[in-house]
Amino acid sequence: MKLWVGLGNPGAEHAAQRHNIGFMAAERIALRHHFGPWRRKFRGAASDGVIAGEKILLLKPLTYMNESGESVQAAMAFHRLAPGDVLVFHDELDLAPGKVRVKQGGGAAGHNGLRSLDRHVGNATLRVRLGIGHPGHKDLVHNHVLGNFAKSDRAWLELLLDAVADAAPLLAEGRAEEFMTRVALLTQPAKDR
Repeated sequence: MKLWVGLGNPGAEHAAQRHNIGFMAAERIALRHHFGPWRRKFRGAASDGVIAGEKILLLKPLTYMNESGESVQAAMAFHRLAPGDVLVFHDELDLAPGKVRVKQGGGAAGHNGLRSLDRHVGNATLRVRLGIGHPGHKDLVHNHVLGNFAKSDRAWLELLLDAVADAAPLLAEGRAEEFMTRVALLTQPAKDR
């Protein structure tokens, strides 16, 4: 079994925020791959299913971003999972909007959700970094990540979420490089395909 975690904040007021792109990715994967219903578990919302023959537990921590690691730690302990069994979808300021990179571990770079994960489970998890772009100055970061996606963002955001869900079998098979290539191909503007 693998644990795939989407980072975000609970509540309708946070649903469309850039910081919640991890929740959005988890929800799109669950929908596309016909996972079971979301239920309260591990201080979060959990849904399970199978992708490419691999049993996957999707988890959206409902502890708020700053304590995401508590929810992930509870799920890992219950299922006896190691950090290497965990994959995390999260927003990434240092990537252009719609770009995706996968990396093993690394620093938190000021991301409170990653900081909490590092504190509770270590930083050996696989991270799917979903680009939301940087607002240009560090003083603008807080409002940027906690701001809603603009209407003008919807086209690339929907394309990205669909591409991540479509390419998810490659992640389940441990083929991160191919996953990134597939997402990049699926998110190219139509005239470039």
